[in-house]
Amino acid sequence: MAEYVINGRKINRYMLELGRQAREASRLLATADGAARNRALLDIADVLDAGRDTLMGENSKDLDAGRQKGLSAALLDRLELTAARVDGMVEGLSQIATLPDPVGEIFNMNYRPSGIQVGRMRVPLGVVGIIYESRPNVTIDAAALCLKSGNATVLRGGSESYFSNQAIAGIIQDGLQSAGFPASGVQVVATTDRAAVGHMITMPEYIDVIVPRGGKGLIERISSKSRVPVIKHLDGVCHVYVDDEADPEKAFNVCLNSKTHRYGVCNAMETLLVSNSVAGDFLPGMADAYRERGVELRGCAKTCEILDDDCLPANEEDWKTEYLAPVLSICVVNGLAQAIEHISQYGSGHTESIITENFSKARRFLREVDSSSVMVNASTRFADGFEYGLGAEIGISTDKFHARGPVGLEGLTSVKYIVLGDGTVRQ
Repeated sequence: MAEYVINGRKINRYMLELGRQAREASRLLATADGAARNRALLDIADVLDAGRDTLMGENSKDLDAGRQKGLSAALLDRLELTAARVDGMVEGLSQIATLPDPVGEIFNMNYRPSGIQVGRMRVPLGVVGIIYESRPNVTIDAAALCLKSGNATVLRGGSESYFSNQAIAGIIQDGLQSAGFPASGVQVVATTDRAAVGHMITMPEYIDVIVPRGGKGLIERISSKSRVPVIKHLDGVCHVYVDDEADPEKAFNVCLNSKTHRYGVCNAMETLLVSNSVAGDFLPGMADAYRERGVELRGCAKTCEILDDDCLPANEEDWKTEYLAPVLSICVVNGLAQAIEHISQYGSGHTESIITENFSKARRFLREVDSSSVMVNASTRFADGFEYGLGAEIGISTDKFHARGPVGLEGLTSVKYIVLGDGTVRQ
């Protein structure tokens, strides 16, 4: 690897030093009581509130640079820190401070015939590395969730938000020190060079888990090259199945919301499945609503037959595509079994929903569909940490180990077995 220099140090040495400092800080954060960690969050909120003008000034540098680079209006919007967004960041810190503390929770205690008690205790993961793209408010959200769950964190934001992230890093570190914690409890990588990411994901001695937040390309790269465990999802190919025993009004509302509430999000519906016996009645009205909102429809042969000129023919690639845009694929299926088969073949394991009034079918869908969130008569847009009552989320995982679905405070902890005895010996 070529040698890079940052702050007078080669980048590999710089990253190792960040990792070493994070590991030391993680031990202090893990053993601190919940009240102290809450105090740190509130102190960070105070420093953020007081320093908002400086932060927004640094954010303006990122916006100016983004305009010069020709960033789209959508990307500039994601990058911008308005007064309202800073208010939201301050409020978010305060809300996270009020959430129940997951660290040290003891559960499932049981007596064994030998006389010992066996249970489990929730503990922090240690050091969480988070790699993300343009939105600078992620820096505050991620840091706050890691602090609340007793973890140190190393954050590497996108180059577009460099000045904003460095300003936020200073705010967080001032708040940490005010509460008596080391500033190294939250560190933001001070370079935009991608070589830093390469080092970060190959430091298992210092970083316990990596969370990539961003586009598919970023997540694929991290997943393929990381020597550190990764919590991630690659695609959000989400489905809604309208059963032949669905309430038409519920189906209409859920299907419209699942697709059109927001397009560029991982929990938006990308494929609509409709039972053959109701497709002729249901799809024309649904298509009219989508057309009014500018949604392009791509359908199977039966769908195209029903909708005629309102639908383009879908190809094999459409069934496995996360559009993140006003485009929807539609497939008419021969009932629940074929819907489940379609989801199994083309789904990404993110979120699926069934619309039905038949309890037995709903139970079968919940049992047989193997995704991180499975719903009945509800919009896929609810697959979100805040909506699930987690307070906030670090991301969504479609993996099957450790954390699955929206990853909140509990997902940033692990468990260890604890055993209580009274001089008890094994016979």
